[in-house]
Amino acid sequence: MAVDEAIAASVRRGDAPATLRVYGWDRPSVSLGSFQKITDVDLNFCSANNISVVRRPTGGRAIFHGDELTYSFSSSSAGAFSKGLLDSYRRLSEALKAAFAAIGLPLSMKMERESARNLTRSPLCFESTSYGELSFRGIKIVGSAQKRWKDGLLQQGSIPFAIDEGLTERIFAVSLPQDSGSTVAGLRNIAGDLDPEELKEALRAAFEQTFKTRITPDSLSPEEARLARELELRKYLSREWLLQR
Repeated sequence: MAVDEAIAASVRRGDAPATLRVYGWDRPSVSLGSFQKITDVDLNFCSANNISVVRRPTGGRAIFHGDELTYSFSSSSAGAFSKGLLDSYRRLSEALKAAFAAIGLPLSMKMERESARNLTRSPLCFESTSYGELSFRGIKIVGSAQKRWKDGLLQQGSIPFAIDEGLTERIFAVSLPQDSGSTVAGLRNIAGDLDPEELKEALRAAFEQTFKTRITPDSLSPEEARLARELELRKYLSREWLLQR
């Protein structure tokens, strides 16, 4: 989370170009949306089972991170992303959709906004599909959330390969559907033995094609690394930040 925000800050200052970051997790973790209630997660259960809990800089609902590919995208709010939240969601979803099409998985994109009365009350990101998000036969494939500033944006997203339903139910005190009508599943339930490296390459190529640019691998600048460490200590490891809602 700290690295994503540090990169976004660098991009917003003009010190770095728009940046796509793709990464995984070295331990089971939970991320809460920036405005989400802390009571949506069982902190005692997470602590007893060495499951880290962090609050994201982006909004949306909770995600249990494990066997997945996570992406973040940082950009200035000029050019392709100057028309606001929904338009930028759509544009980024077009790139994600193209990546999945390239590996043989055609997805549908939701183009309607839900009214307040139709929104699910579940604390889980993958139990609801919002405008611009992608699904396969009713199963949500990518969960994304965005943070916008006047001069830029940060979008974070989760692409689960597998979902541990038992742990998810314990962490969030929910019951997931167990029948064939379930809308919660990992990519391997749909696409079989998917190679993460193949998906990473498909994402890179799709973002290049969609935004008519070239992505070159890079590491954090010294300033980004310094800011990430500062944000980690001051914010993301802070119990006050975690418990603020």
